[in-house]
Amino acid sequence: MIKPEVLAPVGDKERLISAVTFGADAVYLGGKMFGMRAAPQNFNHEELKQAVEYAHSNNVKVYLTCNTLPTNDEIGELPEFLRYCSKIGVDAIIVADIGILMLAKRIIPEMEIHISTQAGIVNYLTANELYSLGAKRVVLARELSLDEIKTIRSKTPPELDIEAFVHGAMCMSFSGRCLLSNYLVGRDANRGECAQPCRWGYHLVEEKRPNEYYPIYEDEKGSYILNAKDLSMIEHIDKLIDAGITSFKIEGRAKSAYYVAVITNAYRNAVDLYLRNPESYKLPEWILEETKKVSHRQYSTGFYFGRPENGQYYENGGYVRSWDVVAVVDGYEDGHIVCIEKNKFSVGETAEVLEPKSPPVVIKIENIINSANESVQSACHPMEVLRIPSSQAFAKGSIIRIAR
Repeated sequence: MIKPEVLAPVGDKERLISAVTFGADAVYLGGKMFGMRAAPQNFNHEELKQAVEYAHSNNVKVYLTCNTLPTNDEIGELPEFLRYCSKIGVDAIIVADIGILMLAKRIIPEMEIHISTQAGIVNYLTANELYSLGAKRVVLARELSLDEIKTIRSKTPPELDIEAFVHGAMCMSFSGRCLLSNYLVGRDANRGECAQPCRWGYHLVEEKRPNEYYPIYEDEKGSYILNAKDLSMIEHIDKLIDAGITSFKIEGRAKSAYYVAVITNAYRNAVDLYLRNPESYKLPEWILEETKKVSHRQYSTGFYFGRPENGQYYENGGYVRSWDVVAVVDGYEDGHIVCIEKNKFSVGETAEVLEPKSPPVVIKIENIINSANESVQSACHPMEVLRIPSSQAFAKGSIIRIAR
């Protein structure tokens, strides 16, 4: 049986720590160039080196995105960048451009190469050809069904890894090949700068009445006509494994550290529980509920079970947000959780503590002791070290959250 990899998104050091702490087998991240997310959220050379060292010290692999389509002016910087990635021990690079693939095979032949979903791989012929060119893994297009993935798996070498997105935002265009953002605001979606105009509300304008706007009503729900639901396959772990998917990819390099922690934890637990006893596997309700405790849009199963008849959400383009992270556990001393405050919380509130690879535990905030060793009714200073009475110790990095 395949033991699928849980592959988590990382946009900075904090999110890297969350992914590693909460059970990722591998992470994917970007440098300051050639990645599909805008540079401010990525790693410079020294940060990238430190990220690889930290991940490897925890037996977690690092895959580097190099999946833009570089211009002639950018090609000159590629060889040095690729050699640096190899030197610091990056486990694989993710590419979409065949030129980068061939360049990488020539100058860093020891590097594992993964083909990005941006390449739009939807059949076994393409997958086999890319394998013959030196690819170790293909990241399939999001538009494939489970049956189509099974066919690709059955008609490709077992040495070729099959990676697929299992959770996160869905692009309304094919495999991210969208020009709406370019056209409307001059921001290139294929260079990590998408303004997400598919999430905007739209009105009609009649040619002879340019200042009069008419709402569009698909039905009584409204006018977000391009707005895709988020993907969630947490209830179908068994089917994903049966299809032969090697790596379960979570979307969200621009999402919060909390999002990365919770969703990674959910898939880690679901995969481990299934592998422990496939015959009697049933997804625990708490794991399903975890996916609803992060900022998300309404969920669907995307294209996995055929054309998504209910894949769009017309009411609005925003997120569902119902929980606040109020603190992160830093230790346990003398019957108290030692934690670092993130958001305001008060005595009397009920909180949950999410420990890595475990279900959440409910606690009551009976007292808050601040950094001056004073009992206070409310914690109001982010980054302050606090103590909360608790009979139970929790691992460092555990998340304390409150429903709002």
